[in-house]
Amino acid sequence: MRIDSTDRKILDQLQRDASLSLDEIAKAVGSSKTPVWNRIRKMRDAGIIGAQTVRLDAEALGFEACFFVLIRTSEHEAEWQKAFLKALKERPEVQEAHRLAGDIDYILKVRVKNARAYDAFYQALISEVKVHNVTALLSMEEIKSTTALPL
Repeated sequence: MRIDSTDRKILDQLQRDASLSLDEIAKAVGSSKTPVWNRIRKMRDAGIIGAQTVRLDAEALGFEACFFVLIRTSEHEAEWQKAFLKALKERPEVQEAHRLAGDIDYILKVRVKNARAYDAFYQALISEVKVHNVTALLSMEEIKSTTALPL
């Protein structure tokens, strides 16, 4: 699907606050409700707009520790990768996981209550899959966090 400047304005409004009413979005982009709704529906159907969720405050809920976990593996077989991906997907502590190019094979963003909870996560992970090297980096301060794309 090709998107135009009006679609980009709609997407910008939605990624800032998905709870905005159609009236509010239409006013912000200089359109009326029906065309805005039709554009949103088309972008959902095309997969440009995914699930709408709520961002929670992790620290307010007691998840005070954020670790970035660098993983190197000597295993690259399909079976190992399948087991590794399954282990990651089953762990709600893993907020993000990326396969990388370069010296590090994977990076994970892991959110837990404290260091003891991270250790429990780590012990469970290495009991399920063999990894060559794991380095955990504790985030001291979150400076910027966004899901917004630069439209």
